[in-house]
Amino acid sequence: MTRRLAEVAKKVGVSEATVSRVLNGKPGVSAATRQSVLSALDVLGYERPTQLRGERARLVGLVLPELQNPIFPAFADVIGGALAQLGLTPVLCTQTKGGISEADYVTLLLQQQVSGVIFAGGLFAQADAPHDHYRLLAERNIPVVLVNAAIADLGFPAVSCDDAVAVEQAWRHLASLGHERIGLVLGPADHVPSARKLAAARAVAGDIPDDCVVRAMFSIEGGHAAAAKLIDRGVTGLICASDPLALGAVRAARRKGLDVPSQISVVGYDDSALMNCTEPPLTTVRQPIESMGKAAVELLNAQIAGSAVAADELLFEPELVVRGSTAQVPRY
Repeated sequence: MTRRLAEVAKKVGVSEATVSRVLNGKPGVSAATRQSVLSALDVLGYERPTQLRGERARLVGLVLPELQNPIFPAFADVIGGALAQLGLTPVLCTQTKGGISEADYVTLLLQQQVSGVIFAGGLFAQADAPHDHYRLLAERNIPVVLVNAAIADLGFPAVSCDDAVAVEQAWRHLASLGHERIGLVLGPADHVPSARKLAAARAVAGDIPDDCVVRAMFSIEGGHAAAAKLIDRGVTGLICASDPLALGAVRAARRKGLDVPSQISVVGYDDSALMNCTEPPLTTVRQPIESMGKAAVELLNAQIAGSAVAADELLFEPELVVRGSTAQVPRY
């Protein structure tokens, strides 16, 4: 008990006597200090006293599908900073292959009595994935915000970049450069953002041949494999559903002895960190990460405060960033 008091007091920057008063429910402690002590208990992994367990911690789960794609650490940075400004502590939950699943993280977060959860990407965007853990959060009335396009009927507010506008911008850019044979490198068939991108491409271009659309896992290797197929089918311009996919496409072109952009043009999606430092610098469609991340936190905080928040989707406008991976179509 003494060790616990000392650790919590050090974490919060108060005396052990103050921590003891909070744990024993005694008066004489400000609400802010009391909340800081309870949050420190949660962060350090100590159980709250029985009489305090009914209160939710000032912790917020931040669940990410991975950290290899630079877009997710970028979202975590913005969201974590916005939460901290509100006195909320983010608990980062990152999935790894063969590791803790999204559902397992939800169970752990519920045990910690978190105030809410933000999912920045995840299984909510895949129609064929399990979704019971989202329904569990809804049943427990835990505030939740989703960042990215989600399947219908989950009942949570969402913050998304407009996938349709993103593809329209990329397609029109390549078309303006003379590209007629344009291919799409998208995520799995049940992936909602990818489905939106495909629908938008068909809307702007009319009928798209099936052999100009290839599905891939979201990785450089997935982009390489998908782009190699499209290049073999005579595509000269590639629109990819993420920057890592686009980097894989650049690699695929080079492995075939083709130059980017003079022979093959590539457009990414996200404008994640260092895309202006690649060779060539990547033309991509930028997600407004700062605005989206702050909006997600505002929606979550409103729910935590007890306000009614509609289960609507806020769509943010993307921006085409033209760099060095796109050029006029080659004329032979």
